[in-house]
Amino acid sequence: MYLIFCTIPCIIFSQSTIAVTLPIVTLLDIEPSGTFTLNFTAPTEAGQALTTPAANTTKWINYTSAIASGGLTRRITASINQIIPGVNIRAQAAAASGAGGGVLGTSSGLVTLSTTATNIITGIGGAFTGTGANNGHRLTISLDVNTYSDLSARTNTPIVITYTITE
Repeated sequence: MYLIFCTIPCIIFSQSTIAVTLPIVTLLDIEPSGTFTLNFTAPTEAGQALTTPAANTTKWINYTSAIASGGLTRRITASINQIIPGVNIRAQAAAASGAGGGVLGTSSGLVTLSTTATNIITGIGGAFTGTGANNGHRLTISLDVNTYSDLSARTNTPIVITYTITE
């Protein structure tokens, strides 16, 4: 006599509901903190032009962005607190690099700064750049003479660059 056993699989399950919150986030930082100096050098021979200072590339823009569903992408603008007659103050954000992820922004290229905010990075979606130097967008800040007739001697004139992240 043969005995046959047949098992029917039985699946028992239970469900659980969780609530998920993802806040809208807009954070911006310039790293490392602190100031830097850009100085023109006087010529040593009559008839020569001023020597333009080497560009500063020590600063990095770090950001975190979580946008609303269907929301607009973000941009970063830069402006300065005052104009120096005869001098262009320029900024350029490099392409994003380092430890970040998501929809990182695109550089607007080399821009001349003024007291009116100018886009330097556009198209930021849900993204993060990583923190500190070597993460995010490396900034290049440079000076050049635009009109010699407008120049006047100055010493340690503080220029404040304000960076803003916005939609």
